[in-house]
Amino acid sequence: MKTGVITDCFKESVAGGIAAAAQLGVDGVQIYATQGEFSPEVLTEEAKLEYKNLLKEKNLEVSALCADMGGYGFEIAGDNPERIEKTKRIIDLAVEFGAPVATTHIGVIPADQSDPRYQVMLSALTECGLYAKSRGVTLAIETGPEKAAVLLAFLQDTRGGVGVNLDPANFTMVTGQDAVEAVYLLRDYIVHTHAKDGVMLDPDQDPADVYHAFAVGGVEALNACQGFQEVPLGEGAVDWKAYLRALKEIGFDGYLTIEREAGDDPKADISAAVAFLKKELSEIDR
Repeated sequence: MKTGVITDCFKESVAGGIAAAAQLGVDGVQIYATQGEFSPEVLTEEAKLEYKNLLKEKNLEVSALCADMGGYGFEIAGDNPERIEKTKRIIDLAVEFGAPVATTHIGVIPADQSDPRYQVMLSALTECGLYAKSRGVTLAIETGPEKAAVLLAFLQDTRGGVGVNLDPANFTMVTGQDAVEAVYLLRDYIVHTHAKDGVMLDPDQDPADVYHAFAVGGVEALNACQGFQEVPLGEGAVDWKAYLRALKEIGFDGYLTIEREAGDDPKADISAAVAFLKKELSEIDR
């Protein structure tokens, strides 16, 4: 398995994040591409070439682009035409940068498939997934508000090009889903993972409420939720040895991409996370 980091987590420019990642000796980076300097509508051909040259100079791959639209994902039918087209443009950008994956939160998948939101979301993801498949990319749904079985049923209803970006902390600290069980349930769809850790503080929290706060207020509102806490890698409730062994057993050899959305010194936390992951990986390889 390879190690990576989301450039935005360094709280620097994309170029600064790429340079910082290279200093830590990771294999690749995930880049936020929905808004800002790396979004399709902003990037010029000259800028693309500069980023490609920088990545080559630093010997880094692009593990994935982040195509997260924020808000309610694909839950609202009237919002989806614009969001689908934007997702397609990010998929095109992923192709240009050799990234096999674009990740996104899609909203809260209803457990009840007769809920009208289910078909709204399925229609949008099916269209995006088929486009991604035609371009040789997987659009990976980041795990979050629903249990793995609900997500699996949804994935099985799509028609290709849709996979999973597995974030074990989102399961552990928000839904209470065992991350190891999730690996085995979602094994046929996992194409990218986030390395993040956390603890659940309120077992009675409603994951839908948590992601409603995220939809309305973004990461800041998410971090303000009282039901859980994101913590540095290795200090939370994720059983990393069991989790990494499970990924190895299903044959996953892709990216463990570090995501640090909280904390006062993210660069130090990311550096420690790289060391932690490399140690854990070496131990399961013995």
